[in-house]
Amino acid sequence: MNSHELRQKYLDFFKSHNHAVISGASLIPENDPTVLFTTAGMHPLVPYLLGEKHPSGTRLVNVQKCIRTGDIDEVGDKTHHTFFEMMGNWSLGDYFKPESINYSWEFLTDPKWLGLDKNRLAVSVFEGDADAPYDEEAYNLWAEIFKKNNLPLERIAKLPKKNNWWGPAGATGPCGPDIEIFYWGGAANQVPGSFNDDNEAWIEIWNNVFMQYNKNAAGKFEPLAQKNVDTGLGLERVLAVMNGLDDNYKTDLFSHIIKKIEDLTLNPKTGDRHIYGESPETTRAMRIIADHLKAATFIIGDDRGVSPSNTDQGYVVRRLIRRAIRYAKLIGIKEAHFTSEIAKIVIVQYKNIYPELEMNQDFIIENLVKEENKFVGTLEKGLIEFNKLATDGISGKEAFKLYQSYGFPLEITEELAKEKGVTIDRTGFEVELQKHQSLSRTASAGKFKGGLADAGEETTKLHTAAHLLLASLRRVLGDHVTQKGSNITPERLRLDFSHPDKMTPIQIKQVEDLVNGAIKNDFKVVCEELSLEEAKKRGAMGVFDSKYGEKVKVYTICHLGEGNILAPECLKSAFSQEICGGPHVANTEVLGHFSIQKEEASSAGVRRIKAVLTK
Repeated sequence: MNSHELRQKYLDFFKSHNHAVISGASLIPENDPTVLFTTAGMHPLVPYLLGEKHPSGTRLVNVQKCIRTGDIDEVGDKTHHTFFEMMGNWSLGDYFKPESINYSWEFLTDPKWLGLDKNRLAVSVFEGDADAPYDEEAYNLWAEIFKKNNLPLERIAKLPKKNNWWGPAGATGPCGPDIEIFYWGGAANQVPGSFNDDNEAWIEIWNNVFMQYNKNAAGKFEPLAQKNVDTGLGLERVLAVMNGLDDNYKTDLFSHIIKKIEDLTLNPKTGDRHIYGESPETTRAMRIIADHLKAATFIIGDDRGVSPSNTDQGYVVRRLIRRAIRYAKLIGIKEAHFTSEIAKIVIVQYKNIYPELEMNQDFIIENLVKEENKFVGTLEKGLIEFNKLATDGISGKEAFKLYQSYGFPLEITEELAKEKGVTIDRTGFEVELQKHQSLSRTASAGKFKGGLADAGEETTKLHTAAHLLLASLRRVLGDHVTQKGSNITPERLRLDFSHPDKMTPIQIKQVEDLVNGAIKNDFKVVCEELSLEEAKKRGAMGVFDSKYGEKVKVYTICHLGEGNILAPECLKSAFSQEICGGPHVANTEVLGHFSIQKEEASSAGVRRIKAVLTK
């Protein structure tokens, strides 16, 4: 089974069980300052897991592209990835444990769907603790299935919270026990009679979270009124299992990329080239190059694409590209701009699933070429300098010199130091960094932990103000302006938008006046659920990555007609219309006074505005 077939089978299965197929979200979360990237399929659905009504109903399914930065240093083995696709299905206060568990069993084992060997499956459930009781219901449901299929009950493990509990994403919020489903990746005649979490041949393939509790501010776990199911099935891992492979990088999701990497190692003088699997060192290098450049291609090519930089998501992109370049040199890749050659393979492979990659191809190539040019020129000199320093330990000042003079992200220096068996003074590096105020370390600090954005009053006001700002920018600068990203905290809003030039003071003043004019006009903010086609006809702004026929939320900011109705004449004179998930104020008058604090470059062809609201 290839990756296209697996994706489609998953969607078709849940569609047959009355789930609406919804679009995956952008890799760059909108208006969530707590995380850098979308890390799971549930991330964009948090408002609906908390009780807000979803336009497509209470049963949902999709495939979500994800980035997990915590796995960057783990990449190089058979199963870890920075970019991956998560197949997920949700029940929003609809069905619960019996249906979810039976759906999983049917999809995995029925010959009509995946038809996996039942005898290779095992599961784990929550054993209970002082916060919440043992999940006896989940255990009994699985025990019934196992008995019917003559499977040993010893393969149903009861494990603690660190294994079988999800959430909350922040300090408080929805959470609950989960079940994890494992598949035996070893020989068919060596399947153990019981499940052992320490045995790496048991591969976790599916995680079903039962959100039945809310952790309150006092740290207590209270039953939730709306109980949800949130599941995640990793495409890369399941695809390997379906093809009898113990290495995700041998599936069709990576084979074309690996083949290109092999070709790039060709020595024209000898005719020799490196082959995947020829040695542990070569294999690890090829996995890192394939994973990192695929991830960088997806981040840069996202509809809210991010260029390499020294802050936030841009720092992660830079780190991925530069680490890939370093490993490419280790296996003899000498071709200039090899990163963009690999990106082209990724784009061709995924363009039918994620059309934004082909649409943004020029932007992807331009950024990869520019970043490769920057780093290649100093890489060899930096390695020479590192080898001079690496006789004992690397001080903070020395690590900072490698960063500032040779473009080495701290993580590359740490990796080199580990290979040499020397220590590095990370704290000293941070001190030097703060002195020079040249790098925001959020890319490797708490932002990776995940969590919910603050949906409080101030954040809600600033979210609505961001809509007014985008509409005003288009009026002043032109229709080429589109949103490229946003980040909203209770204190300020930050909006990235497409525009080639620095804004003049006059343009900034014009934008401020337009926003404040809209605020004083006391426009109403109206939410409608429309099909994608209707939203397009209206001229609503937004990222049109939704599936055909899928409903979206459109927020219109305008004066209403008689009887507070959104009449056609109101739509024609609307100040703003955007596809958005909310939250928003009911009318603009409550926003106060809008002022732009800063206008600056964000990346090539993208500007950034930081603004605040005052009373």
